[in-house]
Amino acid sequence: MKTIIAGGTVVTVRNDQPVVLENQTIVIQDGVIHSVGPTESGSEPQGAAGFRPRGRSEEGRDLNPDQDAPSPCHDAEIIDARNHLIVPGLINTHHHLYQSLTRGLIEVQNAELFDWLTVLYQKWRHLDRQAVKTAAMVSMGELLLSGCTTTNDHLYIFPQGSDARFESVLEAAETIGMRIHACRGSMSVGASGGGLPPDDCTQTEDEILTDCARVIEAYHNPDPYAMVRIDLAPCSPFSISPELLRDTQALAREKEVLLHTHAAETLDEEEYCLEKFGKRPIPLLHEYQWLGRDVYLAHCVHLDDADIDLLAETGTSVAHCPCSNMRLGSGIAPIARMLAKGVTVGIGVDGSSSNDGGNVLAEARQALLLQRVQSGATALSTAQAFRLATVGGADVFSRTKLGRIEPSMAADLTMFRMDDLAFAGAVAQDPLAALMLGHAPRADRVLVNGKTVVQDGRLVTVDEHQLARELNTIVRERFR
Repeated sequence: MKTIIAGGTVVTVRNDQPVVLENQTIVIQDGVIHSVGPTESGSEPQGAAGFRPRGRSEEGRDLNPDQDAPSPCHDAEIIDARNHLIVPGLINTHHHLYQSLTRGLIEVQNAELFDWLTVLYQKWRHLDRQAVKTAAMVSMGELLLSGCTTTNDHLYIFPQGSDARFESVLEAAETIGMRIHACRGSMSVGASGGGLPPDDCTQTEDEILTDCARVIEAYHNPDPYAMVRIDLAPCSPFSISPELLRDTQALAREKEVLLHTHAAETLDEEEYCLEKFGKRPIPLLHEYQWLGRDVYLAHCVHLDDADIDLLAETGTSVAHCPCSNMRLGSGIAPIARMLAKGVTVGIGVDGSSSNDGGNVLAEARQALLLQRVQSGATALSTAQAFRLATVGGADVFSRTKLGRIEPSMAADLTMFRMDDLAFAGAVAQDPLAALMLGHAPRADRVLVNGKTVVQDGRLVTVDEHQLARELNTIVRERFR
């Protein structure tokens, strides 16, 4: 099936800079962008030659009253995009999808990370397969409605005696229609061994490594257009051993999958690492060969110049989570300095228990504003913020077919109505500024792998109201 999206205003990255292209037609075939070009270009394959959309406009007028006229796109689905901004599907590089179960929790509304975790571990002990799946669908639904088409999930807690399994998240992603980098996370050092989590929220290292190998073999797809990739992700220095760090990176490199973990998020973490290992977080990771182009680190708030240089030299990527860092009082990550040194940076919304929402454009806007609070009005531009949410995320995931609107890219696209009040005035000045400086509305339409998953601002794969009711019932019964 061919899909033609005609007449839209495209905002994408070309030659490493965002561009605004008016009156564009995008032709999609088998989940891949076949061509992009002016709607009236008159030449194939640059859009549909002589294209005039059939059907009726929103005002009820015939779009193409001459229905007998020949059309090169009579066998295609036609989407009239003349009133839309079209952007690449946004990319979220760090999340804990299950945490929508505990967002807004009263006891931790004013807590810093270690206290926040200590309380929440007691709630997360009650995770089971259905709770994880329902929570993941809610989190992914919220992301899709904001225009995000590819997400990370870092699931690291598998309570002893529970039926919570890694597959819960994959089932949720398949049902809702989202592209995912699913991290098989892990915690092996509990409170009795000097770690932060309760012992019954940890697993043995043999269990962890055996299951990591299993899920890679069963689910990882190295294809450039894969809907599912598996990454390996020990949780943090205060819940794993150096041996698990070493063995996980060895397994990941043997299987050619990415590595992910939290790093340098808080000063408490830095103090813990200095006391237990004699090194700060980034040098500690370097010692265990945990830096490289196949590694992406969440947060990286507390870095010195040597840390940033090391990330740049090794090609290590960063998932920047500004709202979570603000919510927990963790600090401001030096993103502008990282970008200036050539570090690859993407946006992460983080779990819904430390952000309480999942909107990648809003997160990129927050990144822009926060860097300016720290370093002045020129610290981060709208162009840089847009890159964080699109090609930055694609580069973090080493996905060469994501994050851009151009031929051969995956057909992951987000469409916003230009007549939404949130864009009024700004979109007539600068569509990029409308996206990055304003408060973006719900996406009107979202396509993942060429398939529509959001239409008219609503999820099409699930009943979002019923899904919300199901999650609220689970939360009332077990998680508050």
